[in-house]
Amino acid sequence: MASTLLTSTSLFGRRLFSPASTRQPHQLLVTLFNKRPFQRRTDPVHLVFGARSFVCSAVASSDLGSNSSFSTQTMSTGEPVVSVDWLHSNRREPDMKVLDASWYMPDEQRNPIQEYQVAHIPGALFFDVDGISDRTSKLPHMLPSEEAFAAAVSALGIENKDGVVVYDGKGIFSAALWVLDGGLPSWRASGYDVESSASSDAIVKASAASEAIEKVYQGQAVGPITFHTKFQPHLVWTLEQVRKNIEDRTHQHIDARSKARFDGVAPEPRKGIRSGHVPGSKCIPFAQMLDSSQTLLPVDELKKRFDQEGISLDNHFVTSCGTGVTACILALGLHRLGKTNVPVYDGSWTEWGADGDTPVSTLENAAPES
Repeated sequence: MASTLLTSTSLFGRRLFSPASTRQPHQLLVTLFNKRPFQRRTDPVHLVFGARSFVCSAVASSDLGSNSSFSTQTMSTGEPVVSVDWLHSNRREPDMKVLDASWYMPDEQRNPIQEYQVAHIPGALFFDVDGISDRTSKLPHMLPSEEAFAAAVSALGIENKDGVVVYDGKGIFSAALWVLDGGLPSWRASGYDVESSASSDAIVKASAASEAIEKVYQGQAVGPITFHTKFQPHLVWTLEQVRKNIEDRTHQHIDARSKARFDGVAPEPRKGIRSGHVPGSKCIPFAQMLDSSQTLLPVDELKKRFDQEGISLDNHFVTSCGTGVTACILALGLHRLGKTNVPVYDGSWTEWGADGDTPVSTLENAAPES
């Protein structure tokens, strides 16, 4: 899931990696949906960045102070997303970084780096969800160590003072921090320009980020480090924590996969993985968090989705999906509903379903199998 979170101020509140610096944040990625005047925050903005989708889009802490040049047009401090109009107005600011964190399922047969080269938001860098991941795990795009993450983000030219917006090519899928609402499709639908070729600098930086990860895991020196982090382990759950929660039920587990996969009536897209779901979990497919234009639903519509599944917002939550990417979209929706600091199960179903010792429930077999 590493590729899913560049978490900055929040992965919808998910602070996986927070800046080591205690400097005051700049007020960058506070979004525009609620038309309120810009207000300065006093809490530090955290750059949560999961390798899974910068899983899912973000912002970094900053010290712009009163000299901030970012537009303060109608922004709210509580939102986890920014609009295409806001990004279009602010993307040329010197401390703004835009990242294309596109990632696609294997059966989609889409190549994110090739699509980036064909069309991306002008000035955007490419964030490789699979490349910036834990090299010691056999699971896909797992969160790297904080040292590896810091090295990769530094190689991209990002500093703690920067603001970061992450987007992807589908709308909101693999980007998870401060997310561009609607992603590249909404950007293009708004009539804004895209670049049709990648600069050599952008490609070099993307390659350098992956190489930096490799060096860290091989014990080699990397540098310079311009982005400093502190891992927030309570926001990344392990298999054992999920197993324990089946008995303790301290958190309502929500699965972002399709209902057919959750019920065990459709096969998993990866070989060797059982179908079904974690006992006691409930299913809200990530697409139900979005409208037809792939933008995040308003509060009242999000509440309806949870009400329809009999899920009380008084609960604590943990989210999962296939590999920890779209689980961040559930966390994004919960953040809009006021539920911050929602942990994500990093290994998700790819880990759980492949482990022969984990219990699995299906539509036909309500009782878990061992």
